[in-house]
Amino acid sequence: MHSTLTEHARCLYGDEYRPASQCGPDHHEHYFVEELTFADVDAILAMLRELCPNLVDGLLPVWVRNLAYRLVLLQRPNEPALMREAADSLYMHGPDWNDIAAELRRQADALESR
Repeated sequence: MHSTLTEHARCLYGDEYRPASQCGPDHHEHYFVEELTFADVDAILAMLRELCPNLVDGLLPVWVRNLAYRLVLLQRPNEPALMREAADSLYMHGPDWNDIAAELRRQADALESR
């Protein structure tokens, strides 16, 4: 069906270059969420960076971006650059998540100051 997480996401949500394609009649979002849940960091980051290269663009739903960054940070909890990237995404799509974004920045600063 899909060879990468990025292809699966593009199939469901499209991107700025083409609309979603909806691969087949049994293509459901919950299959994508399941694949995302168990994807490794590199696959998740590839999806985010290809489908949302400038943070403000892309057609991935905000909840998918939030979940994706959460899963990345669970797998790589001590990487300040990733924490800041996640915080930037939260700030961009807030303000509901501004407190979480600020905490991620504080944690990133603390890690770098060690």
